[in-house]
Amino acid sequence: MEQEQPIIRISVRNLVEFILRSGDIDNRIAGMDKDAMLMGGKIHRKIQRQMGAGYHAEVSLKHEILCRGFILSVEGRADGIMETADGIVVDEIKGIYKELEFLKEPVPVHLAQAMCYAYIYANQQGLSDIGVQMTYCNLETEEIKRFQNVYPYEELERWFLELAGQYEKWARYQISWRKKRNASIKKIEFPFPYREGQRDLTVSVYRTILRKKKLFIQAPTGVGKTMATVFPAVKAMGEELGEKIFYLTARTITRTVAWQAFDTLKEQALRMKVLVLTAKEKICFCEEADCNPEKCPYAKGHYDRVNDAVYELLTASDEMSREILEEHARKWKVCPFEMSLDVSTWVDAVICDYNYVFDPNAHLKRFFGESVKGDYLFLIDEAHNLVDRGREMYSASVCKEEVLKVKRLVKMSDPKLVRRLEECNKQMLALKRECEEYQILNSVGHIYLKLIALMGELEQYLEEYTDPEIRKEVLDFYFQVRMFVNIYERVDENYLIYSELDGKGHFWIRLFCVNPSACLQEFLEKGNSAVFFSATLLPIHYYKNLLSTSKEDYAVYARSPFDVRRRLLLVGNDVSSKYTSRGEEMYRRYARYLLCMVRAKAGNYMAFFPSYRFMEEVYEAFEILLAEQRIAGELEEIDYILQSQYMSEEAREIFLENFEEEREGSLIGFCVMGGIFSEGIDLSRDRLIGAAIVGTGLPQVCRERELLKDYFQKQGIRGFDYAYLYPGMNKVLQSAGRVIRTDRDCGVILLLDERFRDYRYQEIFPREWKDYGTCNADNVADKMETFWEQIEEQSEEQGEEQGEEQKG
Repeated sequence: MEQEQPIIRISVRNLVEFILRSGDIDNRIAGMDKDAMLMGGKIHRKIQRQMGAGYHAEVSLKHEILCRGFILSVEGRADGIMETADGIVVDEIKGIYKELEFLKEPVPVHLAQAMCYAYIYANQQGLSDIGVQMTYCNLETEEIKRFQNVYPYEELERWFLELAGQYEKWARYQISWRKKRNASIKKIEFPFPYREGQRDLTVSVYRTILRKKKLFIQAPTGVGKTMATVFPAVKAMGEELGEKIFYLTARTITRTVAWQAFDTLKEQALRMKVLVLTAKEKICFCEEADCNPEKCPYAKGHYDRVNDAVYELLTASDEMSREILEEHARKWKVCPFEMSLDVSTWVDAVICDYNYVFDPNAHLKRFFGESVKGDYLFLIDEAHNLVDRGREMYSASVCKEEVLKVKRLVKMSDPKLVRRLEECNKQMLALKRECEEYQILNSVGHIYLKLIALMGELEQYLEEYTDPEIRKEVLDFYFQVRMFVNIYERVDENYLIYSELDGKGHFWIRLFCVNPSACLQEFLEKGNSAVFFSATLLPIHYYKNLLSTSKEDYAVYARSPFDVRRRLLLVGNDVSSKYTSRGEEMYRRYARYLLCMVRAKAGNYMAFFPSYRFMEEVYEAFEILLAEQRIAGELEEIDYILQSQYMSEEAREIFLENFEEEREGSLIGFCVMGGIFSEGIDLSRDRLIGAAIVGTGLPQVCRERELLKDYFQKQGIRGFDYAYLYPGMNKVLQSAGRVIRTDRDCGVILLLDERFRDYRYQEIFPREWKDYGTCNADNVADKMETFWEQIEEQSEEQGEEQGEEQKG
């Protein structure tokens, strides 16, 4: 039986943009990303409806080219194909902000797309020639300008086959590499003995991918969730159940852990290209990431060289580390960031921040742009972070004072832009007069229309004006306006629109995404399946409601391999972080708890607080208490360090290095819940043996939280829980999770707030916390000393058993 030829698929748009690009990177124009701002759906549909019965909209087209050893399938959707008296015409529609009088000819890449569709249609229908029409529509005025041409079929065929021929070597590489990769995947096995619950987790992930579903995993620390998700996803790729893995996370440290998981599998001779995407600001070779040919030598001629640079990198090595990527970028004199985005097209796994997939402004358009999708597998680590990150990505604001500031900057140079800014200011002033503190609004459609008009003038100004300082201010404002216009297109029942006067008297109009699930779903649907996992995905129904719109999602609670006898969990019943309870006496009582904790056993500890202010008050009380004890001659050496509010990366590293040092006494770090040290750091074994969680982590009462509470209350959901309780308890669980990192760790966790005894808080306790005890400032020392004595006895017994085994 004849074996089927493998098929390589590429969209028309990706083909022309990849093969035909040339010249410089220039953020002075490209930075405005006009083509991405099509606001495409609406204007396309409007024009298509106006074209009459002979116009066929959104026509799917595909052309297969038989190559040696595979089939190249070029696919896409023509905006329109119309039957005219003179013959068939292919129509390509583009929405732009630029005034049409300045457009003298079609943009070459746009025309190339239309010519591809024309060739495919002419080939299918046996036409001797075919018309091509480029339809440009100004998004503000809806004025239309068209360019038309007729092409003989032979001319189009020569042009198209040459274009496809230039892509053939890339397709051939893809076929060859996939064969090697899949063969190596078949041979790999899970690299460690399975921990308790880990095998079930691995099976659940594989089944989810097989069924093209979504899975939510609550996996306590120590389960080994990174490998339990990466391994089955890799195996699924080997069986053609997915074409690319996107491992998404919110923090740099977790990206490193994911990279290490792939590296561990490579020790079994797995052949897989894995790329970590690094932010432009971090990987840029220049002092400032100013991407234009006048400022950056790597931007000049970048597109003339980058395809050759990428091809050499792919064919020279399986390794795609940052160091190797930078080395190749220097060699070929191309931008390392833009090159890494191109490399991402060809690798098997991409490890990156959430925004590369979900952010409407920053997502990778080659994978997640309009009408683009693929067999992607999403592994979403630290998924608890995606709720607030999602709200942030899909919300937008515009500030009246920013409008006036830009007006002052351009008033002498651009009267038309000034007029547009005045129109926006006038509309916003009318809303400001109606607003005392804040006001819920049903619609701001009139502001939206004025901002669209403003966009066109801003683009024109930015293309022509060269003063770098003024241009930067105007460009920043442009992005703010563009974001607002973009997000307004999404506004639905998951949004609140409101105006607000802030503490400085500035007037804002805000589009607030209260439930990001529908926006996230739009991007998740571009792949095959998604796995959300975290050590703190509780309560799971909260995360399912805010991260997915599907009612068919799976959820699993992975069992912890940890022996709970090696951990002491105590709830302090005589302290409270409520505002009404705060004062010197309460701060001193908290300080007493912390002193008892660090004296019970010499070692490293952390204390987590609900705010910097609260932390500093207890820190001062702790210092006073230490001084008193020293005067009385009752105290051994204790070191203590404080997290500051604006720590540089170097300062963070120095803070954590304290926990690596050998010392005879104890160290306690004062930290903030929800901050840089409360998640994503890994201090296993004796590098951290205890944590005190001061307070329930509830977010401070503010307008946004109150709006969330009211919104969910009206939906028939417990609004306080969604706005305050669940986000707060997540911070508590994350902070407590710093102590137990492996199944060999031991330590104490103090939950220091009487509210932890309330059933609403205990509903969110993980299963492993069901055996908690209670304490007060007078008996906590005894309870901890007893615990550490028992741990010492267990260690001695284990040592004796190991000695007997060695003798035997």
